[in-house]
Amino acid sequence: MFRFTAVALAAMAPIAAAQAQDVVATPGLSGTRLDISATGEVTRAPDVATIGAGVVTQAATAAAAMAENAQRMTATIAALRKAGIADRDIRTASLRLSPQYRYADNQPPVLTGYQASNQVTVRFREIAKAGGILDALVAAGANQIDGPNFTVDKPEAALDEARTQALATAKARADLYARAAGLRVKRIVRIGESGGAEPPVRPMMLMSARAKMDSTPVQPGEETLGVTLQVTFELE
Repeated sequence: MFRFTAVALAAMAPIAAAQAQDVVATPGLSGTRLDISATGEVTRAPDVATIGAGVVTQAATAAAAMAENAQRMTATIAALRKAGIADRDIRTASLRLSPQYRYADNQPPVLTGYQASNQVTVRFREIAKAGGILDALVAAGANQIDGPNFTVDKPEAALDEARTQALATAKARADLYARAAGLRVKRIVRIGESGGAEPPVRPMMLMSARAKMDSTPVQPGEETLGVTLQVTFELE
């Protein structure tokens, strides 16, 4: 899939003098400058999933809130290990303890207790197990779920394919403009790059009354990886 945009074409007719402010001078360029923006895109099936899983607890005292949180988080991590997640793929993302207050008009806040939260980031490659892992987390006591996020682990080969497509598109478009102007493409003066993978696919977690029978349904879909090139040509 390609997208392209002609950014600037410096004309050789006298009218160009009246629009000179739109033409950027390039040192060493004797012919007409043409700037082309072209995008190459490829799609790949994600091969890595990331889930944020956490436990939030509340109690009258800070110690009680932390103790209950630790107990439930220990069970959550044990469930992840039982599901086949290696310790290196489980990382603590945040740990918080904060007081909770009750507010009323024209009265000072009243301390009502404490809230403890602990969240881990989980990374795994067996995407088909995502639904089952989510269910295991909830069953173990996790009450905060974020994700899953699906990504391509090593996108460089796919991005190189997108780069090749983008450059081919830029060349073809430059040839078209050159022919239309009665010129020919002499050389490529500059190539710049921007872009990359689109934001990870984040399907919503779906729970149902049949959760005990079926795993939570999760669809990874496809990820689009794209590269946009800004290519400067010299026409003569």
